[in-house]
Amino acid sequence: MSAGTLSPKFQLVVPQRVRESMKLEPGTKFEVIHLDGRIKFVPIQGMKKMRGLLTGKLKNSDIEREDRDRL
Repeated sequence: MSAGTLSPKFQLVVPQRVRESMKLEPGTKFEVIHLDGRIKFVPIQGMKKMRGLLTGKLKNSDIEREDRDRL
């Protein structure tokens, strides 16, 4: 586990080990989620990084099967 300190300007530095393992770059935007007394910072990935994410995940046979089920 890595720890950080909130600055007087309410800034938090992401520890180097975490930045490197997640390949974070300066300017990365985060979704900030407050849930059950916890704060989660989830990097918002641009469309370029998501390109090809679903390649090969959906096959024509899957589409045909869904169409048959609807009939």
